[in-house]
Amino acid sequence: MFNFSRPVFETNNLDDVDVIFVADLFASDYNGGAELTSQALIDASPYTVGCIKASDVTLELLSKAYKKFWIFGNFASLNHELIPSIIANLKYSILEYDYKFCKYRSPEKHVYATKSECDCHNMPQGKLISAFYCGAKSLLWMSEKQKTVYEDRFPFLKDHKNSTVLSSVLSAHSLDIISSLRKDCADQPRKGWVVLGSNSWIKGTDDAVAWCEKTGKTYTVIQGKTHEEFLKQLAMAEGFVYLPKGKDTCPRAVIEAKLLGCKLEINDDVQHTTEDWFATDILEDIEDYLKLAPQVFWTHIKENVNYVPTISGYTTTRNCIEQRYPFTESIQSMLAFCSEVVVVDGGSTDGTWEALQEMATVTKKLCVYQEKRDWNNPRFAVFDGEQKAYARSLCTSEFCWQMDSDEIVDPQNIPTIIELIEYFPTGHDLLALPVVEYWGGKEKIRCDINPWKWRLSKNKKYITHGIPASLRAKDKDGQLYSSPGSDGCDYIHADTYEPIPFITFHTEDAEAVRQRSHIDPAAKKKYEEWFNQAVERMPFVHHFSWWSLERKIKTYKGYWTKHWNSLYNMSLEDTADNNMFFDKPWSEVSDEEIEELAVRLKEKMGGWIFHKKINFSQPTEWINCNKSIPKLMEEWCQKNG
Repeated sequence: MFNFSRPVFETNNLDDVDVIFVADLFASDYNGGAELTSQALIDASPYTVGCIKASDVTLELLSKAYKKFWIFGNFASLNHELIPSIIANLKYSILEYDYKFCKYRSPEKHVYATKSECDCHNMPQGKLISAFYCGAKSLLWMSEKQKTVYEDRFPFLKDHKNSTVLSSVLSAHSLDIISSLRKDCADQPRKGWVVLGSNSWIKGTDDAVAWCEKTGKTYTVIQGKTHEEFLKQLAMAEGFVYLPKGKDTCPRAVIEAKLLGCKLEINDDVQHTTEDWFATDILEDIEDYLKLAPQVFWTHIKENVNYVPTISGYTTTRNCIEQRYPFTESIQSMLAFCSEVVVVDGGSTDGTWEALQEMATVTKKLCVYQEKRDWNNPRFAVFDGEQKAYARSLCTSEFCWQMDSDEIVDPQNIPTIIELIEYFPTGHDLLALPVVEYWGGKEKIRCDINPWKWRLSKNKKYITHGIPASLRAKDKDGQLYSSPGSDGCDYIHADTYEPIPFITFHTEDAEAVRQRSHIDPAAKKKYEEWFNQAVERMPFVHHFSWWSLERKIKTYKGYWTKHWNSLYNMSLEDTADNNMFFDKPWSEVSDEEIEELAVRLKEKMGGWIFHKKINFSQPTEWINCNKSIPKLMEEWCQKNG
């Protein structure tokens, strides 16, 4: 379970660096194609770039720069145990040069080494690498064919929002040298063929040599030369032979040889050769394409660095004025940090709908809709979840923040909310966050119920609200209801009705302490400290449902008993046994008795779950919260107790 009590990474001392580039080797270590591409990109960066070898990456180093943007090139020497922490906590892009899902970085070399087909994509390493790629803000590939290979093995990568073919990148300096050599050597006789010397099996040096000897070509194997020396040799050669034994995504030597006028002898494993930019015979067009590559790369990175996530708040209303809900304050608190707030009204008749319409004329961020229901339907309680589902379906932002109309977000929480969605845990769709549950006023915070609620989620089409599959049932008329265990508004999968998995700050240890807090003063103190730490570190919501206990009891009398009967297909009669508040039927309970009970509950209790008879001989404990009531709510609170 992800621990929201503190971030994995806590400090940031690398103030002089904007972007961190990770690679096994850099051009200063080795003049390989990947290293030269990386260097060309680094040289063209609009940011200050820090270069770190993959083997030098540690958790401590990650912790110092978790707010920086990271780019991972070749990372074979990276400690793979760090990848889950990187996925969960960093904003990063991946520049993929080969096939790192395979332990040999080449499916063909895997066959050569093991005499069996590569199945690494189904093995732990392949799955870890695919998760690493899935969590990246952008994926940049060397060729279309390489991208296809990955997507065939990991189909979910087809849905990645920012997956682009970049190709090898030549620096402006290299392109200038190539252009000059092409002009200087234009009238020179071209002699012999060039073979790229390499100790790497995949590069196929022996096959290139064999081809030259078989065809009677004069050839030179070039190895250990500087990059500029290699280019000069190509400029004077008749041709370049390159026959890799496995898929080579976008070998820059082939690009350089073509730009320098060499004939090419290559095979189908040179993966970029059928792409339009390379297939042309107009060398200037190829150069123009290559000149744009650094700009394309940094445009993608800039979008990620400057990424500001959007969030839709949504809620539902029905006769909130009559019910004395702080619905306008609730909506205003969401408008302070949401790109839009969607409100679906269920057909209010007390002025709530008109108030919503008036609010919507003040700001375009507020989108109000009315979805009337037959609230006399025996299964009207199911509509609560359907209203929330409809409101959610109207949200257009990347993330969704759900609140009820008696919940408020303090403006002080806004920076924390923004940071949370910027670093939303990869691989998860739904977060549960703290709730401050007031009891009869600001003096008492409930600890007899869970301190969390499903709150923040990714805006995925398959996420909706309703009754989970295991609790769904139909009455004799075929109408849906729930077995006890759901309030009808759970987060569920739209197709399967299975609950959406979620992560929470609330650990098993914290829950054990909460449950002991009613009988153990030391446990209560420990739980109170833990709770205050939670609301200090994470965004939370103030819940005013039990602020006015008189109002709450009256809604039980007039509404909630009917609601639970409707939702759970019960037909409890109005009797003394079925009234959890009074030893008499609701029809015999006066307003004065409700007022008196509300005072006793406020003074004597710290909460009560109204599924069983109130018992003042078993008072519930309560805790203090260091957070004050939001200013937005002060006036409302004065009017409501």
